[in-house]
Amino acid sequence: MGARPSDAVTARRPRWRAYLLLSRVSNLPTVWSNVVAGTLAASLAPDWPAALQVAAAASLFYTGGMFLNDAFDAGIDRTARPERPIPAGDVGRAEVFSVGGALLASGLLLLPRDRTVWLIGVALVAAILLYDFRHKGVRYAPLIMGLCRGLVYCVAAAAASMLTGAAIAGATVMASYVAGLTVVAKLAGARARWLVPMLIAGISLLDAAVIAVVSSAYDYALLAAVGFPLTLVLQRVVPGD
Repeated sequence: MGARPSDAVTARRPRWRAYLLLSRVSNLPTVWSNVVAGTLAASLAPDWPAALQVAAAASLFYTGGMFLNDAFDAGIDRTARPERPIPAGDVGRAEVFSVGGALLASGLLLLPRDRTVWLIGVALVAAILLYDFRHKGVRYAPLIMGLCRGLVYCVAAAAASMLTGAAIAGATVMASYVAGLTVVAKLAGARARWLVPMLIAGISLLDAAVIAVVSSAYDYALLAAVGFPLTLVLQRVVPGD
């Protein structure tokens, strides 16, 4: 008797590939450009080693948040996105929760030892957790997502010097953009597979504009803008949505 289709062994992704898909690392250049913009909005002579610490911590916050996003959405993804690593059986939900939590905790530990920086970091982690837990079916979810990116500006500014008016203004602009991006993504769904990645990559272009306006550091603005093509290239390897 021949084997039924249901008896066939389904090929699973290797764990390293599943982790890359869960973390959405292709979007990290936009996180780094956020840090550069927030840093320069606070100081024209920043402590770049501290900025690198913030960039590394923010990378852990981002990837940890993405892990937890999939963990919380696993039930919905079984129907809506069965190709995602958890419903596809590549990795267990409990493991994804554990890795996501560990990444967030590691990000906090990596931040520069400064009370203001740490408090903003805690606020950022809280916003990430709130978004991951409540973003389905609540109208204010895009505002929380925008707040997450705005707080990256704030933690970078606090590590560089202090929360200046320019840094708060830049954070507000970025938060508004990301909130709008999130609304577009929710409304468009699968119909805009090219638009949403483009808008995500566009975060780096907005960072470049903020840098040019608040600091006139055009060399760093150009560096931030490189995040746009770099994100698009990386998204071809690891989808960022």
